[in-house]
Amino acid sequence: MNVRRSASAINIDEFKTRSAPSPDRCVLNEEAFLRMVSLERKRTERSGKPFLLMLLEAGNGLSSGKRERLLGSLVSALTLTTRETDVTGWYRDGSVFGVMFTELGMEDRNSIIGTVLQRVSATLRDQLTFEQFNEVSISFHLFPEDWDQDLERPSNPKLYPDLERRDNSRKFFCAVKRAMDIAGSAIAIAMLSPIFLAIAAAIKLTSKGPIFFRQQRIGQHGVPFTFLKFRSMYVNNDASKHKDYVLKLIAGTADRKPSEGNGNGVYKLTNDPRITPVGAWLRRTSLDELPQFFNVLKGEMSLVGPRPPITYEVEAYEIWHRRRMLEAKPGITGLWQVNGRSRVEFDEMVRLDLRYAKTWSPWMDVQILLRTPRAVVMGDGAY
Repeated sequence: MNVRRSASAINIDEFKTRSAPSPDRCVLNEEAFLRMVSLERKRTERSGKPFLLMLLEAGNGLSSGKRERLLGSLVSALTLTTRETDVTGWYRDGSVFGVMFTELGMEDRNSIIGTVLQRVSATLRDQLTFEQFNEVSISFHLFPEDWDQDLERPSNPKLYPDLERRDNSRKFFCAVKRAMDIAGSAIAIAMLSPIFLAIAAAIKLTSKGPIFFRQQRIGQHGVPFTFLKFRSMYVNNDASKHKDYVLKLIAGTADRKPSEGNGNGVYKLTNDPRITPVGAWLRRTSLDELPQFFNVLKGEMSLVGPRPPITYEVEAYEIWHRRRMLEAKPGITGLWQVNGRSRVEFDEMVRLDLRYAKTWSPWMDVQILLRTPRAVVMGDGAY
């Protein structure tokens, strides 16, 4: 038996003391099981109670008849030994069987996989021949995932079947969006090249340091990339003040800062001594964002989408906040920018990002792009 561990472990006392199985215990088909995985993930985002998804797959070297018999034995064994509160069904009809262990405790994160694996292995040894047992591959996927590890992609695709299906159904529109990104960014870079040169000269003549500001940001699915802006700050500045304010903003405890022309203020640091005189003008006009057209051209960003966060922002996110990075590629502009920008609280910004991801279409992108110049000219929420 091959075992792949794709998640950290937690305690599962309920599994050790499971109730007797119901005689009419049902096995969900693929569509129903994947829907339950998606619903449980959203429930965990709010409750914080983790769940474990266990997937079992028969060896690819088996004939179709042997694989069918093996999977039948797996289904019979697991539906009789799992708890009634666990969800059993087909992750892939006729090929990958899944069990979702829900409502788990958090006392000991090192025991769950060992506990589940020990009991499942004992059950399968009783029900399968030695040869069959060795043809079974088991993988474990824990939600929420551990994003603190330095992984190339911390989000686990197995836990997001709904997003995979949604993206597959939007392949044509996604191709249209990418074509819009390539054409739009290439045209913008060509047309704005004189402005690029003028800004570069202004930065270089008024303060020491590089023209571009490069920073690691977190892109779609948690993949990091190098984010570009025109430098608007003095070099070797202390970022701790910004970090402290952003963490308060995410926690919902940040105060509005005064801004010119609106007594309501903004959720952003103002009168920041780290910003150069030229940088203050660049920020107010959003011209410091222009180099991100290169990020769009490379495919790291889109013209429209959520703003990419800094690493320490992601570390402070609640579980549901992460969805803004999973459901859409980051963009230069978006619903947040054309609906108040920094005047909007953080949770509302996340809701706008999620609404965009859910209702996105090429026509919606065009509408947001057409509204962006007005938002830039008016400077609503910019600082």
